[in-house]
Amino acid sequence: MAETDIATDETNRLIASNKVEGTAVYNQQNEKLGSIYNFMVDKRSGQVEYAVLSFGGLFGLGSDYYPLPWDVLTYDTEQGGYVVNLDKSVLDKAPRYSAGNEPTFDRDYGREVYGYYGVGYPY
Repeated sequence: MAETDIATDETNRLIASNKVEGTAVYNQQNEKLGSIYNFMVDKRSGQVEYAVLSFGGLFGLGSDYYPLPWDVLTYDTEQGGYVVNLDKSVLDKAPRYSAGNEPTFDRDYGREVYGYYGVGYPY
């Protein structure tokens, strides 16, 4: 792969969306919680509002989707994935949805999600 090809997918500051999707998410105890299914971007500001965590199920089937405020994720180069300060038990009661039952990602929903994780909703 040529050096110019790498720069189109990832730089020291930026990463292409297709490289984020599928990235593992761990808690601080190094337990894998799931992986990034996708992320939701504000159309006007271009800011990522949520990373949607795929968790549960078998081989991705029957998984639930958990919107996480982007700011609760930290990329850990040693683990090659994102780390969140969450225990698996926190996800048991977290806002989530199943495939085909996506919520309306409006301000009320945003406040609910951000509030659950103790983060101020900036939008």
